[in-house]
Amino acid sequence: MDTSDLFASCRKGDVGRVRYLLEQRDVEVNVRDKWDSTPLYYACLCGHEELVLYLLANGARCEANTFDGERCLYGALSDPIRRALRDYKQVTASCRRRDYYDDFLQRLLEQGIHSDVVFVVHGKPFRAHRCVLGVRSAYFANMLDTKWKGKNVVVLRHPLINPVAFGALLQYLYTVASKPGTCVKVLTIEPPTADPRLREDMALLADCALPPELRGDLGELPFPCPDGFNSCPDVCFRVEGCSFLCHKAFFCGRSDYFQALLNDHFRENEELEASGGLPAITLHGISPDIFTHVLYYIYSDHTELPPEAAYDVLSVADMYLLPGLKRLCGRSLAQLLDEDSVVGVWRVAKLFRLARLEDQCTEYMAKVIEKLVEREDFVEAVREEAAAVAARQETDSIPLVDDIRFHVASTVQTYSAIEEAQQRLRALEDLLVSIGLDC
Repeated sequence: MDTSDLFASCRKGDVGRVRYLLEQRDVEVNVRDKWDSTPLYYACLCGHEELVLYLLANGARCEANTFDGERCLYGALSDPIRRALRDYKQVTASCRRRDYYDDFLQRLLEQGIHSDVVFVVHGKPFRAHRCVLGVRSAYFANMLDTKWKGKNVVVLRHPLINPVAFGALLQYLYTVASKPGTCVKVLTIEPPTADPRLREDMALLADCALPPELRGDLGELPFPCPDGFNSCPDVCFRVEGCSFLCHKAFFCGRSDYFQALLNDHFRENEELEASGGLPAITLHGISPDIFTHVLYYIYSDHTELPPEAAYDVLSVADMYLLPGLKRLCGRSLAQLLDEDSVVGVWRVAKLFRLARLEDQCTEYMAKVIEKLVEREDFVEAVREEAAAVAARQETDSIPLVDDIRFHVASTVQTYSAIEEAQQRLRALEDLLVSIGLDC
C-alpha cells in the first residue's frame, strides 16, 4: 500500500522514493497512520534533514501550537531540523507544492527543446520558440511575421539591448518571472502587459492547433488569437480524419510517450502532410473530442473536463504518460461518488493507481457502509481484495476493509459519534463473517 510505503521511506530517509510517492502516485503528504503520526513526524524523529525540508516545501503541516507542530518539534533529532521547523511559515499546500507546468516552461527555455529561432545578442545566443514568443508578445508576433520572417538566426546589435536584460525578458515571456533585481525593459522590446496569465496565453496555441471543424464547439477563449497570427506548427496529428497542427516542444516536453513517438522511434507511422510539408502522425484508439482535452492540458495544464468524459480521458492520459491529466480525471470522477457508483470508481482508481481518488472512495464507503454491505458489487470487491493477498492467513487483514475501518474511526469526534461508528463497524464485521472472511 502506498501510504505504508511512504511512512517506511520517511523513516529510512529515502527522499527519492518519497518524491515518487508524492509526485507520481499522488499520496497525501499529511496522511496519518494508526498511531496518528504523519510522514513529517517520522522524518523529524529519524533526523533526515533533507527530507524534512522537502516535505515542508510540499505542504506538510507543522504550525506552531498545534499537535503536529509541537510533536515534530519535540521529536526532532537535531537542532538544524528544529530550526527548519521554527522557520517554517504556514502557506497552503497548493502554494508550496511544486508547479510542474512552470518547471516545464523553464526547461523549455533553458534547454531550447525543439527551438526554431536563435537570437544572438552581442555574441550571446538565446534559443527560443516562435509559437511562445508570438502568442505572448504582439511585438514578437509582428517581427517574426515581417522583418524576421523565415530567419532561423536573428542578430541583435543595438547598443542598448543588453544580453542579461534580454535573457530576463525571455524568462518573463516563458514563465512570468525574472530574477530579482534584473531590469526587464529592453529598448523597443516590451513584455506584454495586456494579460499576464500565462496559461491562458498558452491555451491560445491549443486553440490554433484545433482543426477548423472542431473550434465552434468549445466556445471562445477570453483572448482569441490575433488575426493572421501564425503559430508556426511543426507536427500534425491525425485523429479520425481531423488534423491537429501542433508543436513538438510542448508534446515532447510534457509526455515521455510523445517524446518517444516524435524522436524517430515510430518513423513508420510518419508521412508528410500534403499542405505545408509537416510530418504527420496518425493516432489510433482516440476520438478528436478526447484528443482535444489532451491538447489543452499539454499546452495550458488544464482542460474543462466533465465527469462523463473523465473515464475516456483517463485511459488516454495513462497511455500517453500524463500523470497530471490523470489527477484531473480523478478529481472529476470524485464528483460522481454515490452509493451506486463508488465501487466502480474505486476499481478505476486502483486500476490507474490514483491513490487520492482511491482514498476518497474508501472514505465515502465508510459513510454509507451499512447500505454497501447489502450490495453484491461491494461484496465481490471485498472478496477480490482478500484473494489478492498472497498466501492469506486467517489473521491477515484486507486492505479495502482496513481503509474503511480507518475512515470510520477517523470520524469519531464526540461521544455520541462513537455509537454510530460502532454500528458501521458491526455492519462490516457481520458481512465478513457471512462470507467467511472475518479477521
